[in-house]
Amino acid sequence: MPKKYKALGSIYYVWIALFIIAPIILLFYQSFLDIHGNFTFDNYRNYFTSSNYMLMTANSFLSAFLITAATLIIAYPFAYFLNTSKHKNFWLLLVILPTWINLLLKAYAFMGLLNRNGSIARLFGLASEGILFTNAAFILVAAYIELPFMILPIFRSLESIPNNFIIASTDLGANKWQTFRRVILPLSMNGVMAGVQAVFIPSLSLFLITRIIGGNKVITLGTAVEQHYLITQNWGMGSIIGIVLICLMFIVMALLNIKNRGAK
Repeated sequence: MPKKYKALGSIYYVWIALFIIAPIILLFYQSFLDIHGNFTFDNYRNYFTSSNYMLMTANSFLSAFLITAATLIIAYPFAYFLNTSKHKNFWLLLVILPTWINLLLKAYAFMGLLNRNGSIARLFGLASEGILFTNAAFILVAAYIELPFMILPIFRSLESIPNNFIIASTDLGANKWQTFRRVILPLSMNGVMAGVQAVFIPSLSLFLITRIIGGNKVITLGTAVEQHYLITQNWGMGSIIGIVLICLMFIVMALLNIKNRGAK
């Protein structure tokens, strides 16, 4: 590799060291300090022996799973339609456009749609109470916001499938369903796995949508980190939850990569 490219690559490594590795090390160090700055193992002991934190962990996993499942169910058929559409650039633009809007603005817009006077509440016959500050509202809004990050990798994987494979499958006597099940679906699994990672991992640590849409009724590890850092000022406890979230994300990525390699 030419020296000039090595020099440019060094900037990337410096960026990783300063903004990824260093914060993780600082978070790990902070997790051993109590609220007064004294070294302690109590944060780890309190987390792993507390039924509340275990419940929050399970609730975070369940919420992330439901958000990922909802986006996948919607995204795959839409990505398939997008790939076969004559106006795919137009539909692709409509998928990307919502990502240009600030997350906070979208969350507040949904507050108006989901409250008792909102159109969504009236549509489902819930105008008397609304569905704001419920788990269903949180899953709905989070799935809407994460949807483009599931559609795009699936669409790219479908688009990369050579048309010759589809023609060969048809020539060998396969119908449309058999072609989809035996050719299209297996070859698009890379995009599915990428989409699952892109949605599931951020969904584990959501807190802004949880606060605005779920209120205080939806409690996850992300909201616990926010509370410890901004309200109780117990940075050590917030750090251990952050460390747990990072470990969970690495575990999920490793499992998905193993499954993806097994599928190949």
